Amino acid sequence: MIKVQTDDFDVGAELAALSRGRTEVGAVASFIGLVRDVAGPGELSAMTLEHYPGMTERQLAQLEAEALARWPLDKVLIIHRHGRLLPGDQIVLCAATSSHREAAFEACAFLMDWLKTRAPFWKLEEVGGESNWVAARQGDDDAAARWKTDK
Repeated sequence: MIKVQTDDFDVGAELAALSRGRTEVGAVASFIGLVRDVAGPGELSAMTLEHYPGMTERQLAQLEAEALARWPLDKVLIIHRHGRLLPGDQIVLCAATSSHREAAFEACAFLMDWLKTRAPFWKLEEVGGESNWVAARQGDDDAAARWKTDK
């Protein structure tokens, strides 16, 4: 399930809904991303996330399908917020359900690595009264490289 939204989300309610009535599920793994108050040498006052509606949902649906094809998962959930967010705000929730924990953990790591490097979101950070677009980070690309199937 894919949700791209401005509204905050209730992690407990989302995870409960993901596994409700699914007695074959033995594991629910999740990752919750928060907006930090640090941006380089300065203190972040806000972050604005932009995206292309329609394209973003299609790309995230492809990500969901790839995770479901790679691991024996029951369900996948990706919630990603956009708009103006403040430090401490929730920005993303990735979750996977499976019979066993290893598949769910690996799927969540895969989902987050892909979201950090390939998802069509653009981040504008507000630091010290100035706004700057966030550039891609080599460390994020390096982490995502472990999931390439054409090694």
